[in-house]
Amino acid sequence: MSISHQETCDILLASPRLQRFCTLLGEPEASDMLDRLDDELAWQQPRLRLYGQERPIPRQQVWMGDEAARYRYSGRTFTPEPWHAAVVRIRDTVIDRLAGNGVMASFNSVLLNRYEDGSDRMGWHSDDEPELGSDPLIAAVSLGAERPLRFRWKQGLGAPFNVWLPHDSLLLMDRGTQDHLQHALLPRRIPGKRISLTFRHVAASGGIAPTG
Repeated sequence: MSISHQETCDILLASPRLQRFCTLLGEPEASDMLDRLDDELAWQQPRLRLYGQERPIPRQQVWMGDEAARYRYSGRTFTPEPWHAAVVRIRDTVIDRLAGNGVMASFNSVLLNRYEDGSDRMGWHSDDEPELGSDPLIAAVSLGAERPLRFRWKQGLGAPFNVWLPHDSLLLMDRGTQDHLQHALLPRRIPGKRISLTFRHVAASGGIAPTG
């Protein structure tokens, strides 16, 4: 099953709610934001120890947010970069768009991932760390090359499926999504860079893993 970019941007799943909005900022602002983030952020490629081996993650990232929004992952503590003006603009637009659709949300942090091309990737995961609370809401903005986010059910309740995320799109993973689904950005022969911004709210004690 694949939910393509040609379908109406509406609720893709009803329970848990998975909703995509195909236009967030509009042009030329969306492309300007892609270039600004690419040029102005201090992109990092940390080395993490997984399964007994230390290796660089297969993408670049920046953790950004309120000063207290720290997290621990793979034995390291990550401190957020201060909010960048362009990211604040995107965050506020996301909050307004969600509010206009009856979803009240606040975000104190965002993980930005930069994918140079289709070979950069993100493995299977759920954003379900305790510091996100029992029922987290995640809002993911995609800028740049269109790629599919792959979903699979944790309890085998249905077939895996793709959700294509075009440039300037917003994907709402509403409350309950992380309990039932995992997602991944798998390698694809797709040219062009992509930057994703996954907004979330973490407890002041931090502790979440870098996913999105």
